[in-house]
Amino acid sequence: MNHSKNSPLPLAGITVIALEQAVAAPLCTRNLAEQGARVIKIERPGQGDFARLYDERVNGLSSHFVWVNRSKESLTLDLKTGEGMAILHQLLAEADVLVQNLAPGATARMSLSFADLHPRYPRLTVCDISGYGQGGPYQDKKAYDLMIQSESGFLSVTGTPEPDGMAKAGCSVADIAAGTYAQSNILSALLLRGQTGEGSHIDISMLESLVEWMGYPMYYSYKEAPSPERAGASHSTIYPYGPFPVGDGNTVMLGLQNDREWRGFCELVMAMPELVEDPRFATNPLRSANRVELDGLIRDVFSRLALAEVTRRLDAAGIANAAVNEMGQVWAHPQLSARDRWFDVLTPAGEVPALKSPGLWFPQAASAVPAVGEHTRPILQTLGYSGEQIEQFEHAGVI
Repeated sequence: MNHSKNSPLPLAGITVIALEQAVAAPLCTRNLAEQGARVIKIERPGQGDFARLYDERVNGLSSHFVWVNRSKESLTLDLKTGEGMAILHQLLAEADVLVQNLAPGATARMSLSFADLHPRYPRLTVCDISGYGQGGPYQDKKAYDLMIQSESGFLSVTGTPEPDGMAKAGCSVADIAAGTYAQSNILSALLLRGQTGEGSHIDISMLESLVEWMGYPMYYSYKEAPSPERAGASHSTIYPYGPFPVGDGNTVMLGLQNDREWRGFCELVMAMPELVEDPRFATNPLRSANRVELDGLIRDVFSRLALAEVTRRLDAAGIANAAVNEMGQVWAHPQLSARDRWFDVLTPAGEVPALKSPGLWFPQAASAVPAVGEHTRPILQTLGYSGEQIEQFEHAGVI
């Protein structure tokens, strides 16, 4: 739902301080910002968040950074200096949330843990995002998205059946999972503070976030049962479910979920009603066990049809289906355009299109992708620092 520019913002008046880098925490805080929170992103003087340097694909800017850092203010601070730390504490004194995903133990070494901050700022919620969480033998282990995809078992069920067929997800699923859980937990903590008057400590583990997503393959493997086999773009236990080539050189993605859909598939798509009662395919476990035979039958029928006709039949039968799109086709997707899901966001390299956050959308809360330190001077002025003091900070490398 799109709200007008005059709609009230659910997080109006909430200030979030972000000691963040890469994807997980920045995604969390971008989502908070676009619900109305003021997000102040603390960056290293000079280069800023290292994700700014990942690539130069967006008019010279990093694709990762542009994606997850709009709608924020950028303040450069050297937290290894006393002056920089003093400025941070001025901000924390008025803030509602601190989000951080620095290296394991970094904030504790700077006396910025929840245990350090809670006595001083009892209403402040501290959200720590790390690879493995606090405590346990892995707490100090460095973690990136791929490492968590591996540790969580995600790679064991993703890819093709070949011995070297494992494949990582094409986007940062562990980071996205952790950032999304961080956001929802922060919203809960703010509601809880309304009842208790106190902030919460949120300890988000990328490992736990992605293992939660692994619920189906874990339970499928319960009590040492065999794990689901890697099935490429198909489903390891449901069939037919996945990509199938068609006669004009295209590919259709389709998925059946139940015996009712199987009947419609046989009668309206395959035009082979006799398959409905074929004992090889009577139930999903049988269809999955006999997928080689069924695959041959489907490919034979589809080889004589163009994609448009296969899609027409699948739609008529109520069978879920989809195009196998490249990124350029996603940019031009007719459904996204019809639902008005794009807006223009300003960046240091000019305007670029961006997808509106899913769900409630508040256009007045969305703003530009900041340059490094773009808001440093106005933020410090608001805190009471004079122009001369700010120049001294710049000369000393504090900001």
